[in-house]
Amino acid sequence: MRRRLSYLFPDEWVDSTYSIDFEAYYRKGYRGIIFDIDNTLVPHGADADERAIALFKRLKEIGYEICLLSNNKKPRVERFNKDVNVKYIFKAQKPYHKNYYIAAMLMRLSVESCLCVGDQIFTDIFGGNASNIHTILVNPIDPHEEFQIVLKRRLEAIVLHFYKKRLKKHKNNRKK
Repeated sequence: MRRRLSYLFPDEWVDSTYSIDFEAYYRKGYRGIIFDIDNTLVPHGADADERAIALFKRLKEIGYEICLLSNNKKPRVERFNKDVNVKYIFKAQKPYHKNYYIAAMLMRLSVESCLCVGDQIFTDIFGGNASNIHTILVNPIDPHEEFQIVLKRRLEAIVLHFYKKRLKKHKNNRKK
């Protein structure tokens, strides 16, 4: 069970997309970022705001290729993308891993040189892990979510409980 559950564990968990040190990842050799949109970059359904636009500008200046990977329909993804102008895949069927590979191909990169940033364990993180992509879980921007996502968040809380226990165990082992 531990091995299967670890597919749901992010490689890292941070408070916000906007607190990630993307320059450090670039120095480590990462060249592409696959982003979820809703509650990862902006509140659910929102257009790209000033903060998101500034982030994408900075990431492009660093040298990153970027692809949006969303389960949303084309009009939603296009509406967000009009102000950030990156590659995208809509109706991605996350966590199905095929579109993670396609995202890497669109950026002309290997999956090993990509990061996956998202707010949901059962879609973003599971799909990224299954695709051998370094995953970063972020806390959702807006706590007001659709009913089906609220239900998933309760299950995610269980996974995160075990994730925290694993982190604590690894930390204690390093002290020995």
